[in-house]
Amino acid sequence: MTLALHGLGISRGIAIGPAHIVERDQLDIPEYEIDAGLIDDEIERLKEAVMAAQDQLRAIRRHVPAAAATEITALIDAHLLMLDDAALIHEPLRLIREQRRNAEWALKSQRDALVRVFEEMDDSYLRTRRDDVAHVVNRIQRILLKHSPLRHEQPDSRLTGYIIFADDLTPADTVLMQHHGIAAFVTEYGGPTSHTSILARSLGIPAIVGLHQAHAYIRDEEPVIVDGTRGVVLAGADPTTLEFYRSRREQDQRYYSGLIRLKDATARTLDGVRIELQANVELPADFDNVLRVGADGIGLYRTEFLFMNRDVPPDEDEQYRNYLGAVQVLGRMPVTIRTLDLGGDKEAGDAGRRTGSLAANPALGLRAVRLCLKKPALFRPQLRAILRASAAGDVRLMIPMLSNTQEMEQVLGLIDEIRTELRAEGAAFNPDLPVGGMIEVPAAAVCADIFARQLDFLSIGTNDLIQYTMAIDRVNDEVNYLYDPLHPAVLRLVHGVIAAGSDAGIPVAMCGEMAGDVRYVRLLLALGLRCFSVHPASLLEVKQIIMASDLGELGSLAQRALAATCGADVGAIVEEYRPVAA
Repeated sequence: MTLALHGLGISRGIAIGPAHIVERDQLDIPEYEIDAGLIDDEIERLKEAVMAAQDQLRAIRRHVPAAAATEITALIDAHLLMLDDAALIHEPLRLIREQRRNAEWALKSQRDALVRVFEEMDDSYLRTRRDDVAHVVNRIQRILLKHSPLRHEQPDSRLTGYIIFADDLTPADTVLMQHHGIAAFVTEYGGPTSHTSILARSLGIPAIVGLHQAHAYIRDEEPVIVDGTRGVVLAGADPTTLEFYRSRREQDQRYYSGLIRLKDATARTLDGVRIELQANVELPADFDNVLRVGADGIGLYRTEFLFMNRDVPPDEDEQYRNYLGAVQVLGRMPVTIRTLDLGGDKEAGDAGRRTGSLAANPALGLRAVRLCLKKPALFRPQLRAILRASAAGDVRLMIPMLSNTQEMEQVLGLIDEIRTELRAEGAAFNPDLPVGGMIEVPAAAVCADIFARQLDFLSIGTNDLIQYTMAIDRVNDEVNYLYDPLHPAVLRLVHGVIAAGSDAGIPVAMCGEMAGDVRYVRLLLALGLRCFSVHPASLLEVKQIIMASDLGELGSLAQRALAATCGADVGAIVEEYRPVAA
């Protein structure tokens, strides 16, 4: 009898092969007091373990194929940088020196403190950075405890064609496993914005996360099927099912390899309507992917990475160099830079140390534009850097999490002040720098017509808009089933924002995950969306659907979807209009 297990598919594709269960031995971290005369030896033991961890990561980095996306090495480099980070290493050294604690316990104590900070963050991308802290510390701990390397880290590992099942995987694990030729991986934990998920998509490895208790049902070496598109694992499949999935795997491989032919094609519907198709950028390394898929520009350039894992925030010149580099790489293409979207639970420049009280609900607290307006010393250098970079190309500035017009007016006022400063200094900038706002709060969506009167463009951030509309945490396993892009309330808000932009004569984009979901492309076109900003890995497939769509035939889709009373009904309607190839 075939057993089906369901998780969250985060990297598409089908894999068939034997299961390999990664049994990470639970590290038993001892706690004891060091004799005063052995403190220096204990400090040296920790330093040597850190250096050994660095050597391991450098060896893994050398295994990355030369043709692989640059973001792969960038993520390993990020772990190497963490091993040099004072926030991670110096505090354990202090605990050893001042409290005479053993290295393992001192390191665990600091890991727990840093993980708590990341767990309290409202931004899902930043919140999953806690995994990187845990991964780096686990590597050091294994060295301190003299544990043997895991199978996939051993030079003679033979994992070609295997499907990996694990509680979690580090980016280094993922790279090594890809080097050994794994077919797919399945983890109990993790989310779509984790570094491991990003790597899986970049490497083209089918992957599923959030599949709880898989170890209780899957045996080592048991043949399994992984459908990363639908988030399903099948065990005990009969010959007919196996043949079906083998056929689908071959079809999918031909389909995805053929999409590159669309790189230089214009995203135009069958009835001649030009659709803007831009890309979201998580890290600077993503720019290569943007160029590889022929995006029309950057619709969302997240800047938070510049502020993370450091003692002090980047100054104006460092930010300017980063933004300028993006503009220079992309040439004449537009670059939409979103201003800082950190939460009030971590103040940039404090190395992760809290200076205020813990927010009961940081997702609804001091974050994004609220934080920036409260801390002009943090915000002004970024605004100056963006304005200066605008002299070099088509730069656009986007304000996150607007909820009222006062916030918008304060930001516009600050930009005017900085324009005056730069003129006085003789600095070059674009005086007509377009300024837009992200619509991700229901209040802003309802009042989109008001924002549209003073802003140059709007961009719908569906991730937060859906979360706030449905009053749920989308990464909470207990309630994330309520996260429904097709809920009538969500569709009405999206439609209202697009209509408000059209009435005001300004463009409206969508930069949330909904824009890159091929199931919803035709629905969004029917609702009037004419600018999509998606992950580079999704861009060509979205383009193909656009080019196979006739807007004249989609008018009834919008009418029927907006008249529906529940998400399930909308889903059934959308399915009727789904392209055969999608």
